[in-house]
Amino acid sequence: MSVEAAIKEKIASKKVVVYSKSSCPFCKKAKQVFQKYLNNRLLSREDYEVIEIENDPNCVAIQTYMMKKTGARTVPRVFVKGKFIGGGDQVVGKDSSGELKRLLQDKE
Repeated sequence: MSVEAAIKEKIASKKVVVYSKSSCPFCKKAKQVFQKYLNNRLLSREDYEVIEIENDPNCVAIQTYMMKKTGARTVPRVFVKGKFIGGGDQVVGKDSSGELKRLLQDKE
């Protein structure tokens, strides 16, 4: 399966997908926000996946596809219900404004 196909499949299969690097401070911020939603059960472990790409042999290909798909190669790249919602600062901002909670609760 191509990197592009694998990413599309993963994003479609989960409510929240975070493409991350474990040492990235912006990734840590985004993951902390989602941890709060896991803890209060607005998000289930089955619906949430973090994909740490720094040791993936396809890391460069993943970041190249993210540039095409989202306009940037940087991590985190965060998808909620199949839609790109931004990186670490955007996730924190959407959480602070209540938008992220609404996105997670919407039945769509």
